[in-house]
Amino acid sequence: WNYFQSVENPVNDKFVSQWKAYAKEKGLPGADKAVTNDPMEATYVGIHMWAQAVEKAGTTDVKPVVKALAGQTFEAPSGYTLTMDEKNHHLHKPVMIGEVQDDGQFSVVWETESPVRAQPWSPYIPGNDKKPDHPVKSN
Repeated sequence: WNYFQSVENPVNDKFVSQWKAYAKEKGLPGADKAVTNDPMEATYVGIHMWAQAVEKAGTTDVKPVVKALAGQTFEAPSGYTLTMDEKNHHLHKPVMIGEVQDDGQFSVVWETESPVRAQPWSPYIPGNDKKPDHPVKSN
């Protein structure tokens, strides 16, 4: 994963407390035990990066927003500054390996020192090494 609720940093503390408050306020089932997870953090990051791009572009029109996303950064709950790749718009994210604890949370046992640049094509599929690392206009 790229995120665990148990990661300790101020950005994550705020993210988790805001989610728990929202769950309680809305009366969501299990609100007293509300947890965050990697897909939630990814969605949170994506929405915020889109909003930053809209602000930078000054419009919600697709082409200017896509252009504004390139190279953008965001302080994520993972504790890392994530970067949107300038060429292919894949997100540079950390990698974390966790050990499940008795309470269902994870203790991070290993993590990368910094976000990892995403590979847009799997190296395990023959021919992918010949594919470009940037969008190509199709006919």
